[in-house]
Amino acid sequence: MSIFDFFTGLVGRDMGIDLGTVNSMVYVRGKGIVLREPSVVAINRDSKDILAVGLEAKRMVGRTPSSIVAIKPLRDGVISDFDITQKMLRHFINKVHRFNFFARPRVIICVPSGITGVERRAVIEAAEQSGVRAVYILEEPMAAAIGTELPVSEPIGHMIVDIGGGTTEIAVISLGGIVVSQSIRIAGNEMDEAIISMLKRDHNLLIGETTAEAVKIEIGSAFTQNEEETVEVRGRDLVTGLPKSMMLSNKDVRDALDETLNIITNAVVETFDKTPPELIADIYNNGIMMVGGGSLLKGMSDRLKHHTKCEVLTTENPLEAVVLGAGKCVENFEIFKNLISYERGV
Repeated sequence: MSIFDFFTGLVGRDMGIDLGTVNSMVYVRGKGIVLREPSVVAINRDSKDILAVGLEAKRMVGRTPSSIVAIKPLRDGVISDFDITQKMLRHFINKVHRFNFFARPRVIICVPSGITGVERRAVIEAAEQSGVRAVYILEEPMAAAIGTELPVSEPIGHMIVDIGGGTTEIAVISLGGIVVSQSIRIAGNEMDEAIISMLKRDHNLLIGETTAEAVKIEIGSAFTQNEEETVEVRGRDLVTGLPKSMMLSNKDVRDALDETLNIITNAVVETFDKTPPELIADIYNNGIMMVGGGSLLKGMSDRLKHHTKCEVLTTENPLEAVVLGAGKCVENFEIFKNLISYERGV
């Protein structure tokens, strides 16, 4: 064991945490990404005891008896259930780090740029009560830009579009700061809900969130495609109450997603409208960097390119861009400390 490993074992390895609406990820200094789990907690409805967290809890969604409820404690990128979030966060940290009196890590937690003061304090307090030594906050667009290795400290404008599960973050970054940003609480979850509503309205078919997400991933698209794709969807017939299946086309899904995608696209265009001309010229030259699960939707880059007239780039690991950015800050704390907001601890 090296001296560094011995010392960090005593004081605790620093962590970067992407506490997402759909999935949470943890980056540990010197180890990389060590945890990827759904942000879901299963509890006993009567005793309030936690039965499962993460992947095991997600398998229970829509399949639990009346005595068990699967909760998603984060909504639209922020905490909606403080106690459950705190327990979930402690579970994730304990899974990758063994606490003792001395070994308490510092953590950098990524939050949406549009978070309110109350929501920000809730994140900080949840982390503090999880037993960490110090809490730092990093805005998600900046984390994503660092994670995709954009030169954020240079006097050059870069636009980042992060389409996650609960929020879409759009930001223009230059000289180590966010010049213009917009955070809208419309993202992947609303796409799933749009598919559920369309099937319910047009086909009297009721499906769950997990099925809607699977349909979106398999045949969902944001821009017109030449090839027609279909998928079989199973659910409950709202007329008879019996099981029902039907074939659904990618055009039907695209039409269902259109309104949600228009809101996201319009938010990107509005951000351009607030951006200084010199930075717009930089963005036109450099292109728009798109990350998050929404960037994996077929044709999403083509849709943004069509509406903004700019090239749209995607990274190799769009789902990990934010946590990788937090990880780079953890590994090179002195270099990036001016981009991180120190909150509490020692």
